[in-house]
Amino acid sequence: MADDVHTPPTDAGGGVGPVTPSGGPPAPARELTDEEKLHQMGYAQELARRFSRFNNFAISFTIISILSGCLTLYYFGLQHGGPPVMLWGWLLVGGIVLLVGLSMAEICSSFPTAGGLYYWAAKLAPGNSAPIWSWFTGWFNLLGQVAVTAGISFGCAYSVSAFLALYTNQAYWLSPGHTMAILAVILFIQGLLNTFSIRLVALINDISVWWHILGVLAILIILLIAPSSHTHQSASFLFGSQGWHAFAGLSGFSIPFYIFLVGLLNAQYTFTGYDASAHVTEETVQANIAGPKGIVDSIWVSLIFGFLLLFAVSIAIPTHYPVSIGGTVYKSATDIGALFVPWTVIFEYNAGRIAAELLILVVIGAQFYCGTASVTANSRMIYAFSRDGAVPLSNYWHHVSKSRRVPVRTAWFGAVGAYILAAPYFINSAAYGAVTSIAVIGLYIAYLIPVFLRRINGKAFQPGPWVLNKTWGPIINWVAIVWVVFICIIFMLPTYTPITRLTFNYTPIAVAVVVGGAGIWYAVSARKWFKGPKVQGSPEELAALARALALTDLRGASPPHGGAPGGGGVWPAGHTPPAPHLDSTV
Repeated sequence: MADDVHTPPTDAGGGVGPVTPSGGPPAPARELTDEEKLHQMGYAQELARRFSRFNNFAISFTIISILSGCLTLYYFGLQHGGPPVMLWGWLLVGGIVLLVGLSMAEICSSFPTAGGLYYWAAKLAPGNSAPIWSWFTGWFNLLGQVAVTAGISFGCAYSVSAFLALYTNQAYWLSPGHTMAILAVILFIQGLLNTFSIRLVALINDISVWWHILGVLAILIILLIAPSSHTHQSASFLFGSQGWHAFAGLSGFSIPFYIFLVGLLNAQYTFTGYDASAHVTEETVQANIAGPKGIVDSIWVSLIFGFLLLFAVSIAIPTHYPVSIGGTVYKSATDIGALFVPWTVIFEYNAGRIAAELLILVVIGAQFYCGTASVTANSRMIYAFSRDGAVPLSNYWHHVSKSRRVPVRTAWFGAVGAYILAAPYFINSAAYGAVTSIAVIGLYIAYLIPVFLRRINGKAFQPGPWVLNKTWGPIINWVAIVWVVFICIIFMLPTYTPITRLTFNYTPIAVAVVVGGAGIWYAVSARKWFKGPKVQGSPEELAALARALALTDLRGASPPHGGAPGGGGVWPAGHTPPAPHLDSTV
């Protein structure tokens, strides 16, 4: 659906290249380096550019994390329609999400910067509306980023709790207090890993890709061949009425269509976080190609392997009851569906305790990798938003470690913020479902806005080398826009009934707090000073700053890929680069 056609590159002044000495047609212009393109957008190369195309794909694929999203919300899927809703919903949601990703990818190709969505909104907004569109896009993106980190790492913490409960035969590990303590440890480690070199983060994400793919295949093979003493579930259980009725009533709702719509959260939550490929474009080589490809490839690969995973787990659900698993007797499928981590019981039933423990460790590893990558993407978004002055204490958060060239402070911002957002679990067992809804709504509103602006203000869009077909592009964009509006409404509705303190969906409150807080702040203060993404200096000043930053790399590490524009050296000894301008706008 995408035409990988390069638009004619231009030099920094907008020309088409020098005229030949003979007076003939101009020679082809030299294609700008990644660093020069970043300078054109007004930013210095402060982060180390060491991500390859595969590294870029790997971070989005890791954050989508089929082993994290599909299994962490597997209980929710069972309680809202069972395997039929999860499997059909996965195909439906995955197909439409691919359209959303395609819509975002062509914009990413045009504007490969860490700010991503809010920068895109500013550049595509009509008239003088860039500041307000950029402001709200950025805050929704920030909310979604923190929420998705909270959801991923909380899922990892609960899986660790489930593993410890199984390993020790002590159920107290599943208590909110123990789970939240484990979450604190996990987020601390994930934050710590993101304080080191980007090379380490890239290596972790590369390992994660194969961990996920091989992990899904291992689960699929074991669950298909292991059970020799019983049969697998039928096609009707997986795709038809049998599976629907087996878990009926667990959500409290009786309207089939409503249950189906709410049940789509399992798939829609899993397909989040692929904007990470955009947020690390300032660290990616050939970013205007690698970024969009990373977005799209991470979605379709996840679509295939996620379906295989859901199929494998669902087909291995016990077929006859009562059944004793791990010393607990389950009288019906609803008993398994009522569990928070039913997949652990399914693993043990089919493969035995030791094999189940090993499979749980595979899932925990994937969830940990996913959370670590999410903190990475989160930190880059907050770093970029702070660079443009939109976050309280921006001067503090817009900080890059001189020795590692990574935004250390914003990594801790994301980790601590995720823990705070997950804290309601202490008093509300339905809090996790709300966190995942917040992540979906926050991120997808931020995904929607630039695509919407690209359609209503097409003249502002200058295609990059990766662009959608002119015929199908508008259709893809509008389907994506309508879908995002639809799911944002659905996931703010009640997910369980009767509605009590324990089942209340506080997603609307969290969204309202962000909208209200950001809106009031903008109306009272920010509208007077926030003019959208800032320009840090002229291309010459930014090139000088980049050469000065390269001094750090020359003291012990190799310089970023491509070096300074034109292959120049470092800033001369005894001199300092011009101070970047922080008061002008793009």
